[in-house]
Amino acid sequence: MTETNIILFVVGLILFLSVLASALARFGPPLLLIFLVCGMLAGNEGIGQIGYSNVPLTYFIANLALAIILLDGGLRTPIRAFRVGLRPALSLATVGVLISASLSGAFIAYVLAVDWRYGLLLGAIVASTDAAAVFSQLRSSGVTLNERVSATLEIESGTNDPMAIFLVTYLMTAIGQSRPFEFTNVVIELLQQFGIGIVGGLALGYALSWLVARLPLVEGLYALLIASGGVMAFTAINQLGGSGFLGIYLVGLVVGNRRAQATEHVFRVMDGLAWLAQAGMFLVLGLLVNPSQIWADAAPAFLIAVLLIFVARPAAVWVSLLPFRFPIREQGFIAWVGLRGAVPIVLALFPLMANLEDAQFLFDIAFAVVLMSLIIQGTSLGTMARLLRLEVPPEPAPIAAFPLSGRRDDHFHVLAYVIEKESPLANTAGDALARYDGLRVIATTRGERLRFPRDGFVYAVGDTVYVLAPQRFQTELGRLFRGEGRDRATQPARFFGPFTVHGEATAGEFAQVYGIELTAEEAGQTLGTLVRRRLRRRPVAGDVVELGPVRLIVRDLSDGAIAELGLQLRDREPDKAIEQA
Repeated sequence: MTETNIILFVVGLILFLSVLASALARFGPPLLLIFLVCGMLAGNEGIGQIGYSNVPLTYFIANLALAIILLDGGLRTPIRAFRVGLRPALSLATVGVLISASLSGAFIAYVLAVDWRYGLLLGAIVASTDAAAVFSQLRSSGVTLNERVSATLEIESGTNDPMAIFLVTYLMTAIGQSRPFEFTNVVIELLQQFGIGIVGGLALGYALSWLVARLPLVEGLYALLIASGGVMAFTAINQLGGSGFLGIYLVGLVVGNRRAQATEHVFRVMDGLAWLAQAGMFLVLGLLVNPSQIWADAAPAFLIAVLLIFVARPAAVWVSLLPFRFPIREQGFIAWVGLRGAVPIVLALFPLMANLEDAQFLFDIAFAVVLMSLIIQGTSLGTMARLLRLEVPPEPAPIAAFPLSGRRDDHFHVLAYVIEKESPLANTAGDALARYDGLRVIATTRGERLRFPRDGFVYAVGDTVYVLAPQRFQTELGRLFRGEGRDRATQPARFFGPFTVHGEATAGEFAQVYGIELTAEEAGQTLGTLVRRRLRRRPVAGDVVELGPVRLIVRDLSDGAIAELGLQLRDREPDKAIEQA
């Protein structure tokens, strides 16, 4: 019993200290790098002196953790983002991985002077981006990206595992059996991985969401039902020969986008499970590594990481996104966010478990490349997004939202907002709320006092206001309670411009006001249609089109159509124009 207590204490202590160390993430280091380093420090060559070398157990823990992380990522991906980023993400997840693996493999074979098959194998191991690393770093970087970039990155990281896993397993088989490559077999196995993964993920996702919506449970059990159902779907799809990683991501996508009970509670619990999975996985992976061996392989690993970051990944992104007309700034950022994380390390376990020759060398190199990627790329995501001007103002959200059950055509929520100092509601009787049909103010808290507003009540900065309102007003109410500040990166008026133009406005009339030359066909279009055609791609908030003396910035969309445009005058600096407006 004493030994059991010691083991539990050590496990708890490592996790506890790792979470405390995560506070350092605000100064730059990615959280996952911190967990990885804590695992290495606790290992056999670190201060913890824990002798751990169980590869099968590590593989099991890593697969379970990745399944939970991908499920949580799918739950949080809105279907509208899936529509925006699906095609470019799939191109990156297939063609991009293949190009990255090929370029890296050729470089590795030449630089390390190894058999070309081993070079391709190591290239395939480090080719895919990692869902855990991408999901975590994008959400903790404090930067809000435009929807096209964020959707593409998250969907790519959730769907590129099948290609990487297939390449690794196929190359290992080819090396072990010395058999030639057969194109037909490659295509069939790829179609099987993607086909069974997609069909199985969607089918089991709909089945699980149907069950969640109809099964009466204690509130805390819904998240466990979804997590356990997702893991079962993951294993079933794997057993059928498909990609379990792709399948469980789609399960999360379906469940998260269909109305179910206890949705907010599910998200909170799943967030905790995902963080536990990430922390546990990276701690265990860190325990498995000998830092001295990583240091011995640092030089070749650094060269491979540099090639991946500055050559292979940019080339793969450029070719993959060629048909989708991504602006060069967005391509550059997507190339930079090719984070390597747990997936390459897990793939590097495959040769170890198969007792492949030089398997330990492959694992050490892959681990070192992941460290380099997290250090170089992971610490600079926010800075790179700002340098490339891809940051957009975050949509204001309520501090709490509680959906109400019922069969109304318009879903009602209880929403809580804090009145900020720039809000037009501050020091008023709340007349601005009267224009929202169906809205009712329920209560207000000021300090520690609960108030029920009546006629003559004056709202103050810092008040928390609870309203009952249709869901469609959620974002607009957030803008009202927040108001407009002076930080261009976070305030819409300073980002989109001082004026707002409706997308349904006639382009010809708008052109006459500002002296813009348009063709007869363009003059008869709505302004939203004109901007979309000038962009020649699906628009997202933050897209810019310049027309003569004005700059039009997509501000809001409705069912894919441009509903609102911000307007800036090009002959003045945006910030000065706003100050004078």
